[in-house]
Amino acid sequence: MHLRLTIRNKLFLTILIILLISYSILIRTTYRSIDASLEDRLTKELSENLMYARDQYFARAEQAKYSLENPAAAPPVKQHLAANDRLWLEDAVGRWRSILPYLEMLVVVDSRRVIIAGGSPEGTGSTADLAPILNRCFREKRPVLATELVSSRFLCREGGVRYSKCAAAEAADGVMMITVAVPVLANNGSVLGAIVAGDVVDNDSRIPRQIQEVFGKQVIVVVTRKGELVTGSFGSKIPYPSVIDPKVLGQLERGIPYRGDTAIGDKVYKTVFDPITDCGGKFVGSLSVALSRDDFNVVLRDSLKNIMASAAISLVLSFILAYLVARRLTKPINELSAGVRMIESGDLRQRVAVDTSDEVGLLADAFNRMAKSVEERDRTIRSKAHDLEGLNQQLQEMNELLERRVSERTADLQMEMERLEAILTGMAEGVAVTDRDGRIILFNPAAQRMFEMVPHRVVGHSITEVCTRGEFCRLVEYLSIMRENDKITSLRDVELQAKGKKLKVNLSPFTDAEGRFAGVVMSIRDVTAEEEVDRMKTEFISTVSHELKTPLTSIKGSLQFILDKGKVSSGMEDELLNICLRNTDRLIRLVNDILDIAKIESGRMEFIFVPQDLHGLIAQSIEELEGFARDHHVTVVSRSTGGLPQVYGDHDRLVQVLTNLLSNAIKFSPPGEAVEVSVSRNENYIAVAVADRGREIQWSDREKLFKKFQQLDNTDRRQQGGTGLGLAICKEIVERHHGRIFYSEGLNGGNVFTFTVPVYEEPA
Repeated sequence: MHLRLTIRNKLFLTILIILLISYSILIRTTYRSIDASLEDRLTKELSENLMYARDQYFARAEQAKYSLENPAAAPPVKQHLAANDRLWLEDAVGRWRSILPYLEMLVVVDSRRVIIAGGSPEGTGSTADLAPILNRCFREKRPVLATELVSSRFLCREGGVRYSKCAAAEAADGVMMITVAVPVLANNGSVLGAIVAGDVVDNDSRIPRQIQEVFGKQVIVVVTRKGELVTGSFGSKIPYPSVIDPKVLGQLERGIPYRGDTAIGDKVYKTVFDPITDCGGKFVGSLSVALSRDDFNVVLRDSLKNIMASAAISLVLSFILAYLVARRLTKPINELSAGVRMIESGDLRQRVAVDTSDEVGLLADAFNRMAKSVEERDRTIRSKAHDLEGLNQQLQEMNELLERRVSERTADLQMEMERLEAILTGMAEGVAVTDRDGRIILFNPAAQRMFEMVPHRVVGHSITEVCTRGEFCRLVEYLSIMRENDKITSLRDVELQAKGKKLKVNLSPFTDAEGRFAGVVMSIRDVTAEEEVDRMKTEFISTVSHELKTPLTSIKGSLQFILDKGKVSSGMEDELLNICLRNTDRLIRLVNDILDIAKIESGRMEFIFVPQDLHGLIAQSIEELEGFARDHHVTVVSRSTGGLPQVYGDHDRLVQVLTNLLSNAIKFSPPGEAVEVSVSRNENYIAVAVADRGREIQWSDREKLFKKFQQLDNTDRRQQGGTGLGLAICKEIVERHHGRIFYSEGLNGGNVFTFTVPVYEEPA
């Protein structure tokens, strides 16, 4: 029996099946999405808990390290430790203990690794349990923080006077203690000894308690020593195992964190174990965080119930809507079918009467226009046949004209190609071009000479195949980045060593007509000779500057002597001598600037870093430039007040920076204006700002400010003269002080130059 379905039935069934499939997929994907979202949320919370727990684990030790670094650097501690003054050091340890009361151990050891202060009077002074961390501290000459396993006997007898279990038997695997070793270094860099502090982890419930205060009691935090539990946040109602699973322990001993589900009692927890290692990288314990899945499973079940209820209601409504839509759509289709059968029988005068304005109505109009067009088709074909013949003749003539133009354009293109080839052949710079797949399609003679390669071994080959022969495999990484990056940018002056030459390569990608990556053009320049010339230039300038300084000093002294004598010279001669003296001073400043920049670049300039009073430095700099400011009719105002902390730096160099900035501000300030010096503190740095009311520096000139031998384009600035070295020297001096110098526009116009220097921290 053949079942015949009408269009309406087919349409109804199709819509219904599509809806059923769609809702099934929607329910499944929604459930998976919610489940994945909850799982991601659980994983994220677990990671956050672990990160916070690890921070809290080392928090007190980090505090102890920072607190002990100041006394370790203090001159009195170095002096008494070098003198082996036990009484003074014992008193100092007592003061430190009052500041850090939570430490179970705080001792001072000498360079022989013997405890000389802070230990028990009955102790032997032995530091065998601390040998690894002390060896590393003395070797690296910096503070070291690590979790170490030490014996309880050591804690009780050699300095752990605050350890609460001295009366108990010594643990088989020792005691976990977060240990901090801060070296005490002499002025010549040798190790005088160290300050060692310890915070015992065993049975310390501080970390689990703090985690629960932040994230709630559903979080379980546990610390283990090797594989045994030492402290945790669980109560008596949660039967947490006292020993870690051997599978988890084995993974932790290899230094690999463990993540997975763990059954604790009758609940399943998502757990992460993070290994804890000593200073030698050896496994000593673990820090773990567990989070229950119960709350997330309740949310998942409630979400599934809501999804199923919504799907059931939606299916009922969709069934009713599908029936109504199928019935309405099939009625005009039946009318259209009857009209088409009449047209098919040959009655072209018949028209389909469908009054709907949807796609079916448009289809009916199309059939009506088709019937009318069939009647006129024959007449149209005959009338157009003659026109078509004329068009064919015109098309043939146009084809001949197009062929001539193509031939001419081909000849022009060939000539352009020959010109381009001649240019590339004669270029001193090497040029190499790759396509989008990394194959080399052009390699000019200059590039062949630089890389000592012949074209037939390069052109047509992938750059990864031939780069080892020419020693330019470093470029392959840049080409891969350009090929994979959506935003195509050029890379300029990539340095490369090849065949004993130093090369600079400029990589410029190009695109096709659709804007997609099509390849890279590499422009290669041999800068070996240029760098040698630059080195010779620097040596020449330094030598000439040294040779000029001595005669200039003699000339200045002679001129000053003649002016001071002042008995045989006339007024005109005095004026000429003063001009000579000013120009001699200018030459001496120029030579000194050149020598300073040469010393800084060669690393021969010495800096003596001691605590400095910044207020006094500013006052001294303003006093030195008082006459210079008066000559320019400019006043210098200091906004610096007392009470500033001392800074750590070189007195003469900081004065040099201040005088350079102040003299520039005075020179470029209009007469009658004031130059202001202000000071502010920003965390561990003091910022000094010099502001003038001169014309603002143009954007195009700002990048030249701190470069050597750079003069700005402003006419009034060129008239003031200068070597272009002052700001470059300031930048080098400030950076040697671990600060920075920068330019900004003034709030009310003018220019502001600001530099920072570190604050000197007083020893505790």
